Amino acid sequence: MAYDPYGYGSQDPYAQSYSQPPAVQHHYYGSAPVSAPTNGMATASMVCGLIGFVTCGLTSLLAIIFGHIAQSQIKRTGEGGHGLAIAGLILGYLVTAGWIVFWFLYFLGLAMFAAEAGSTGTY
Repeated sequence: MAYDPYGYGSQDPYAQSYSQPPAVQHHYYGSAPVSAPTNGMATASMVCGLIGFVTCGLTSLLAIIFGHIAQSQIKRTGEGGHGLAIAGLILGYLVTAGWIVFWFLYFLGLAMFAAEAGSTGTY
């Protein structure tokens, strides 16, 4: 380290400073922002849409009904849960359509089997 004849302190840019770091000041400006509560019908729509896979589509009809009610309530009150309501509606419609196709094909197969079994005869 070089001698400083003018008394201005160390001119070494790599010298370490042993002083205390400045105290951290926290500034709190009001409270945390409050988010809108999630609509209960939207949550019910999502849950019923998911359970519809297991219940042969019975709760998927409820998912459709709850989803539409939730959307109207969300528009009116400004609550959260718009995405849940949309997901519940999509699941409800898909599961309902899937079970309708399943039951249609099932009964079509039964009818074809019955028609085939009834038409056997000796000529």
